[in-house]
Amino acid sequence: MGGQTTDEGNGQALKLAWFHILLALADGAQHGYAIRSSVRRRTDGAVKLYPATLYGSVRDMSERGLIEALEGVDDPDDDQRRRYYRLTPAGRDALRAEVARLQALVDHARATQALGGA
Repeated sequence: MGGQTTDEGNGQALKLAWFHILLALADGAQHGYAIRSSVRRRTDGAVKLYPATLYGSVRDMSERGLIEALEGVDDPDDDQRRRYYRLTPAGRDALRAEVARLQALVDHARATQALGGA
């Protein structure tokens, strides 16, 4: 989705990868591979987060305060090298704003002649 800005919460669209990462983290902390798997599953494979996209996005989102890395996740069944991430309050706000923006677009589209509305 070229041309999108990343100004979260101000009515501007989030990058597609960012939206899917925030959505994946909405139900709790996950590590990178779990985020990738969640996005692939939720989109039936239509959206693939390759490692460079995922970890570049994670870095940028962390710098903007949308997500944060968790320290010392104690899961005996997990690889100690995995880093877990979670939403921050700002990240949750950005996700809510993006969902509202998308819902408004869908509502408008449904009301148009092109989709058999109005």
